[in-house]
Amino acid sequence: MRKKIGLPLGLLTLLFILLLPTPPDLSTAGHRMLAVLVFSVVIWMFETVSYPVSAAIIISLMAFLLGTAPNMMNPDKVLGTSGALKMAMSGFSSPALALVGAALFISAAMMKTGLDKRLALFILSKIGAKTKNVLAGVILVGFILSFFVPSTTARVSCMVPIVMGIISAFGVPLKSRFSAVMMIAIAQADSIWNVGIKTAAAQNMIALDFIEKQLGTTVSWMDWFITAAPFAAIMSVVLYFLLLKLVPPEMDEIEGGQATVVRELKELGPMSLSEKKLLGVSLVLLLLWSTEKILHNFDTSSTTMAAITIMMLPGIGIMTWKEAQAKIGWGTLILFGVGISLGSAVLSTKAAAWIAHVIVDVFGLYHTSAFMIVAILAMFLIVIHLGFASATALAAAMIPIVISVLQGAAEHSQLNVVGMTLILQYVICFGFILPVNAPQNMVAFGTETFEAKTFIKTGIPLTLIAYSLILLMASTYWKWLGIIL
Repeated sequence: MRKKIGLPLGLLTLLFILLLPTPPDLSTAGHRMLAVLVFSVVIWMFETVSYPVSAAIIISLMAFLLGTAPNMMNPDKVLGTSGALKMAMSGFSSPALALVGAALFISAAMMKTGLDKRLALFILSKIGAKTKNVLAGVILVGFILSFFVPSTTARVSCMVPIVMGIISAFGVPLKSRFSAVMMIAIAQADSIWNVGIKTAAAQNMIALDFIEKQLGTTVSWMDWFITAAPFAAIMSVVLYFLLLKLVPPEMDEIEGGQATVVRELKELGPMSLSEKKLLGVSLVLLLLWSTEKILHNFDTSSTTMAAITIMMLPGIGIMTWKEAQAKIGWGTLILFGVGISLGSAVLSTKAAAWIAHVIVDVFGLYHTSAFMIVAILAMFLIVIHLGFASATALAAAMIPIVISVLQGAAEHSQLNVVGMTLILQYVICFGFILPVNAPQNMVAFGTETFEAKTFIKTGIPLTLIAYSLILLMASTYWKWLGIIL
């Protein structure tokens, strides 16, 4: 029912906004982009159509609605569908899109060679069979894979069958608290490290693309890590103790657990040549990411594209194009490109600035401190995330508006707009409360090892603690770094 009403509701909302008088301080193009933005939010929230189909609808709406609107540079002429279509497709020429596309190829290579599974099993084989240790191992695996697998869904999809195999081999019931706590930990740990590592999630690339285009600033891999990794590390420890407290496993130790993991690792056999090559390429790539602007000036997108090129060269032999294309979620890439286009058009037509003024008036943000701005906008993003199933879509819709709000506030007081945008992007990565708030949550939920109420039971306190930690770090660590003034 929810999916059926989404498209009609979106179209009615679109028509309603278009029929409203254009505000005097908003252009016709901005008015129409506002309608397209709200329509996009509605169909994304209701998941009424698949993301690639929603992308096609948004491109079509932008082409015709903006194409028949006055050109903002020359109001005496209409922009034309050709010019509007260029705006609608502009996101596909973004360096951020190249990075996300390359990240999908890395994930495909990990799955093809089985290196991700080997890394996960190796770590689990070292931790013992105590349930507390297994939980810590699952969280640790999420952390390690975040460096090498730049796709949250891919990381969780790698871990789920491993843990399901362990559950089965241990003879633990599927509906046990042990099974539930492990699966929830897989999803939540990966969401947490989406914050800690720049290349761990696509939504980070959307935010960074807007920061670069709108604010003229690039954020290196190491700058992001120094700023965000302490938050993710603390939240990983919080997740460990919170899950043990709220969903305590039935047993302290699982008989034969260590042997099961070792056996699965042994069944993989010795590392193949392709795995060794991929590990070598991944380590070099990680070195290049972490030394950007320190030892060299090669940006993250360019080094990642070079790595993918090397992986697919004849003679290297990690994977072929045919092997890669079947394992890549092309819909994610399409959504990402259209998301950038949508946000860029909302910015260029001044629709984002107009929305920002409305938000500022409602919350009185021009007359408060940087800390309070972060506190209010972070809570706003947490609440609105409840309606989204994709942080990528949420970032595409909200980050342009966040930037406009912060730019407006910066005219009244001294603010670090880039730093505050980064902090609010961290909040967009949360998605801790509902199984439907992130694809990785749904992958774990699909194992039927826990009920939605169990996820919510752990997700609400995790979100409250994460929000409190955002505020604590905004007033201490990030203030010392100059991220927030």
